[in-house]
Amino acid sequence: MANQKRNTILFFLLALGLVLLFFVNISFGSITIPFKDIYTSLTGGQASKSTWEYIIINYRLPKAITAILVGMGLSISGLLMQTLFRNPLAGPYVLGLSSGSSLGVAFVLLGAGLLPPFLSTILLSSYGVVLASTIGSSAVLLAVLMVSQKLRDTMAILIVGLMFGSFTSAIVGVLTYFSSAEQLQKFTFWSMGNLGSLSWSSILILTVCVGIGLLLSLFSIKPLNALLLGENYARSLGLNFKKTRLIIIFATSILAGSITAYAGPIAFIGLAVPHIAKLVFQTSNHSVLYWSTLLLGASIMLICDVLSEFPGLEITLPINAVTSIIGAPVVIWLLVRKRKMIA
Repeated sequence: MANQKRNTILFFLLALGLVLLFFVNISFGSITIPFKDIYTSLTGGQASKSTWEYIIINYRLPKAITAILVGMGLSISGLLMQTLFRNPLAGPYVLGLSSGSSLGVAFVLLGAGLLPPFLSTILLSSYGVVLASTIGSSAVLLAVLMVSQKLRDTMAILIVGLMFGSFTSAIVGVLTYFSSAEQLQKFTFWSMGNLGSLSWSSILILTVCVGIGLLLSLFSIKPLNALLLGENYARSLGLNFKKTRLIIIFATSILAGSITAYAGPIAFIGLAVPHIAKLVFQTSNHSVLYWSTLLLGASIMLICDVLSEFPGLEITLPINAVTSIIGAPVVIWLLVRKRKMIA
């Protein structure tokens, strides 16, 4: 009963913090916009300055929504992979999806010069890059799904995913070796991640993809709890393990694949947030972990996005760098603190 009350308070604080961080994210940047004007603009009113309203609606609101979607999607996919493989180092990209996306984008950004000019122009557009990333991650997904139907051992699927990742990374390395400095710069910028380049139509597509992935994950909560004690125990409870594994892999692929396609490969979030949720809520029950991971992922992504743009300065750090620089020490500190508490 005490734990339930504690969890309720924590969920309330997390939800409240998420709303506050949403406004902070929209407020801070090269120009600081007052909360009052943000609220007025979002509720259909007119901000004090027309330029502020333009910045809010066309730049900062889409970026904040993208940050929330990315944080939620990657965090949940990380939780799914860590439970399925029973490996604390498993993340959303462990199946090689990120490498597949990188390969697709590399073919476009690094190999576009080999194509006819009109085709090169189409592929080098923002939609061309997204399409290439989607095709790359989908190809790896189909390969992993086909292999998963043949293999009974879950750890073997993990190894196959890592091999796919190594194979595609090797091809990207070959393309990189023969590319010009300008092409390499474009590919490097994509690999650093970007939350602020999505149009409203792209956000709609991303929302649908993340929504489907989160819904499939929600229906997997009971099977995930059964998997905590191993595959054999889950089967003894009457769980159709092969079907469950397929759904979890598919959900992770939709989440990680769509997010990588639109925002680039974002590090740390999927690996670390599930651990933070477990440490904060002190439970392995996925009924609690699902919602806590969802809220924490969105909140942490908003914090990282705020930190990537120094308030009052026209400096923007790559979001990938911020998530790793800020996140890694936090996770190390939490794990060391947990160990001390146990000792």
